[in-house]
Amino acid sequence: MKKLLFYIGLLFFTCFNVAAQKSSKINVEHSDFATVDQDEIPDALLLTGNVRVSHEGVVFTCNKAYFFQKENYLKAFGEVQMVQGDTLYLNSKYAEYNGEVKKAFATGNVIMRSPESTLVTDTINFDRNTQEAFYNTYGTITNKENTLKSKSGRYFANEKKFKFLTAVTITNPKYTIKSNHLDYYTNSGHSYLFGPSTIVSKENFIYTEKGFYDTKKNQAKLLRNSYIKYKDRRIEGDSLFYDRNREYASATNNVKITDSINKGIIKGHYAEIYRNLKTEKDSMMITKRAVAVTLIEKDSMYIHGKKMLITGKNGERIIRAFNNVRFYKTDMSGKCDSIHSDQKIALTKLIGRPILWNFDNQMTGDVMHLIGNNKTEKLDSLKVLNNAFIISKDTIGTGYNQVKGLNLYGKFKDNKLSEVDIVKNTEVIYYMRNDKQELIGINKSVGSKINLILDKNTIETITVFNNPDGEILTEAELPENARKLRGFIWRGDERIKSKEDIFPAEENELDAKIKAESKAEKEKENVPMEPSAETLNYDKPKTKVTPTKKEPKPKIK
Repeated sequence: MKKLLFYIGLLFFTCFNVAAQKSSKINVEHSDFATVDQDEIPDALLLTGNVRVSHEGVVFTCNKAYFFQKENYLKAFGEVQMVQGDTLYLNSKYAEYNGEVKKAFATGNVIMRSPESTLVTDTINFDRNTQEAFYNTYGTITNKENTLKSKSGRYFANEKKFKFLTAVTITNPKYTIKSNHLDYYTNSGHSYLFGPSTIVSKENFIYTEKGFYDTKKNQAKLLRNSYIKYKDRRIEGDSLFYDRNREYASATNNVKITDSINKGIIKGHYAEIYRNLKTEKDSMMITKRAVAVTLIEKDSMYIHGKKMLITGKNGERIIRAFNNVRFYKTDMSGKCDSIHSDQKIALTKLIGRPILWNFDNQMTGDVMHLIGNNKTEKLDSLKVLNNAFIISKDTIGTGYNQVKGLNLYGKFKDNKLSEVDIVKNTEVIYYMRNDKQELIGINKSVGSKINLILDKNTIETITVFNNPDGEILTEAELPENARKLRGFIWRGDERIKSKEDIFPAEENELDAKIKAESKAEKEKENVPMEPSAETLNYDKPKTKVTPTKKEPKPKIK
């Protein structure tokens, strides 16, 4: 009995709830003629001439209509228009409206207008309960900035948002966006892209699988497998920001910039790039384990600095690296405080306590210049200015071959140091050995100029010019404390022996942390971006914060 009463009560509540939600009747406000013809249209009121009906805030006008009063259903013909307040206008040749479920269907040259945009398609359905319209026929959406074309779409009137899950194209005078999954907000012009998507313009090509583009501000934020490609450069990173109006881009984490013309790659974890499309004078800053990799012949030069700046147009770029600069090449490595490299004149300056290792030779001085040849794209010569000093370990013993002077001038052959001249106040200590590598003696000499010929990266001959003063001594004749020239400092433990050695420990730790975080992020399921607060609150009035009144400070008597 209790169960029976319970089911009766539940049935009563359900019937009451349905009745409470039941829609009101469609109201016929006007028509020139109204007739009932049970033979032609049974149970329908035929309305003709300037028909106007309304239903809970929506007004329909047309040339002719069939109103099925029992079903609360309307069929409209000829110049049909549905108006919902001042936010939505729907025009078509034919339409149907169900007053019970508040759903409309329109077909034939359908035009749906809102204050922000206009949609033209063949057939559309509109659900007033959810304020959603959807179409499965080709549609074109236009507003002040853009034209959108898609095979199908859904419009959310409350959010002023179009959602596309099939091929959609946004055409703007400056660019074209293509995607298979895009949310477009008509009021703000914000576009959220998901899956393989492209943004193509005359200046560049952008690819992303998860991104955002503001079509009014011309700004983009790209998050997944994204890159920006210019005719001579490609920019990659876990997160990219791009401002088309300023031609500015920034990249964060796992940044890679490829220079296709100069055969160079720059890596780091943060970069900023400015491009001047008129003068072609670009500028770029990169930091956080920054490294520039340049192809020289079949070898690569790696340069690292805490911060790197690259400015100028193609062929005339200037590269600057700061703070604890280190570089590595198979046959050459070194370090200094900073580097200044001018591409136009092929001059690279090593500034601030520079040291250079060319195979087994350690070279130091106050300033070093590496001069290249732009035609052959090879190293041409070397200058070491003020306090030039060359040191190399003796091939067998514990001694050191040493040459010092005021300045050093070296010549390269096939990117290898082949001849060196040391001038002014020169001194030399050299361990002389025969073909059997037996020590003949130790050459200790002074002169005004010394010439070194290098073969297979070792000193082959030494010639002292202009009144040389020296002698060849045995080990016994030359005591240990006299076997090092003044200013001798062997820095073999600092030598950079691989491309990994150019990075300090703290930057390697940062690199490992960022790569681990990036890997974990990529292993997560890729989902669309959530709309930002700026998107959701675009039309909402901004609340003014009333400043609190400060209490007056007490006067000190």
